[in-house]
Amino acid sequence: MTPIRVSLPVAAVAALTLVVGGCATKKNVREAVAPVQNQLNTVQKQVNDDHQSIGDLDRQVSTADEKATDAGKRADAAAAAAANANSAAQQAQQQADAANSAAQVAQQNVSKLNDRLTSSLQNLDNYKLMTTEKVFFPPSRAALSKDDQAKLDNLVQSLGNMHNYVIEVEGFADRTGNKVYNLDLSRKRADAVVHYMSVEHNVPLRDIRQLGAGADFPDADNSTRDARKENRRVEVRVYSLDIDGKNMESSSIAPVSQ
Repeated sequence: MTPIRVSLPVAAVAALTLVVGGCATKKNVREAVAPVQNQLNTVQKQVNDDHQSIGDLDRQVSTADEKATDAGKRADAAAAAAANANSAAQQAQQQADAANSAAQVAQQNVSKLNDRLTSSLQNLDNYKLMTTEKVFFPPSRAALSKDDQAKLDNLVQSLGNMHNYVIEVEGFADRTGNKVYNLDLSRKRADAVVHYMSVEHNVPLRDIRQLGAGADFPDADNSTRDARKENRRVEVRVYSLDIDGKNMESSSIAPVSQ
């Protein structure tokens, strides 16, 4: 087979045609692709910008969330502090109310104490008769008989642990004899009673008041022997200090029959 030979000018023209044609095609492609490429670049830039914005937004959201969390914690702490302050205020109010109540009670007690003290001071001489006993003597005699001593024994025993009492011992005589003699005899009879209670029963003398009244206060008219016997007597009266000024319905001392 005979090879085809192309002349140099023809080949050059063909080559130039190919070159020109190829260049034109690449140019056309570039011209056609360029806008697309530009759009892609623009879109890519927008995407990158969006990613940056999203990242910034995420960071802002995260920062805002942290701030919100911190604010919530501070709000919770403030609420807890407010609750504690309110509880402390309530406790303080309760303590103040209790102190005020205690002060009122104390004031009432002081007022009552002052009233009682005033009443007690006013009643320092307020004595109430608790019981009376009488012992009798033969004519011109001042010695106690066994029966008289037994009466005084019972009287002293009835005192028990009683305090703040006064014993009055008053001696009498009948009208037989002169007035001076009877007065002295009544004193001796009162002395006999006081001596017996003090010596035999240790009754303090400071708690005893005595008087010899003679024949001036008779219990009877002296016209008969029995009447005169009633006048030859010593009356023993026991008084209790009534410092509260109240009449006692019952006594710790059982009254001795007269």
